[in-house]
Amino acid sequence: MPRYALKVEYHGGPFAGWQRQADQPSVQGAIEAALAKLEPRAHTIAAAGRTDAGVHGLAQVAHCDMAKDWDPFRLSEALNHHLKPNPVAIVDCAHVPDDWHARFSAAERRYLFRILMRRAPATHLNGLVWRVNNALDVAAMQAGANHLIGRHDFTTFRSSICQADSPLKTLDRLDVTRVDGPHGPEVHFDVRARSFLHNQVRSFVGTLERVGAGAWAPDDVKHALEACERAACGPVCPPEGLYLAGVGYPDDPFGASVQLHQASTGTA
Repeated sequence: MPRYALKVEYHGGPFAGWQRQADQPSVQGAIEAALAKLEPRAHTIAAAGRTDAGVHGLAQVAHCDMAKDWDPFRLSEALNHHLKPNPVAIVDCAHVPDDWHARFSAAERRYLFRILMRRAPATHLNGLVWRVNNALDVAAMQAGANHLIGRHDFTTFRSSICQADSPLKTLDRLDVTRVDGPHGPEVHFDVRARSFLHNQVRSFVGTLERVGAGAWAPDDVKHALEACERAACGPVCPPEGLYLAGVGYPDDPFGASVQLHQASTGTA
């Protein structure tokens, strides 16, 4: 059966998360239902990472197996037709080898978190950012974040229901920057690692927000990390500002598909 990689964009607001659930809407369930419209049978797709309720996807990656040998562009167009009106889109599709796996072949996951700093309620960005009332000290947050870079026991920043075998993870990047957007100043967190623990990014952001607000000193993040106790973590921030921003693979499965479609359509 031909295997296809799907790059998926979605608004997490209406969903109980990525993972299929029997009695609640999920992103996985919506895509599998669309696949069943194309090839009537039970479909099971695998993703690079599971996102919680309210978390968004900018470039989630999943794979599916089809009976028919589909042109990747036609498959993505057909899926997008059947995904309506769900806020889910297949933004790219590519043939991949039979042993390629969206989760196990991945070398990096990239997350973005957005905090909007303004007192007025969010309107256009409602459900897309975490709004805080006061300005945050970005330099202090970066100083705190620097203590988290590298390989550590991240028990402090791990959900009590996390199912990972070990709390040891290597955090490759945690950049904190201010972005002046049209709706007000934002703080963006660019977080990158091969893999993450459950609620790890939201635990980071909630803790670093306390640093930015002046309630914690940057070195308090180091002490919390070294405590290896969940109770030492700051508050876990809400999910709506979190995005799965990208997944890295040793060989990008989508590069060739984009070039081939552009060549066939004459676009650039």
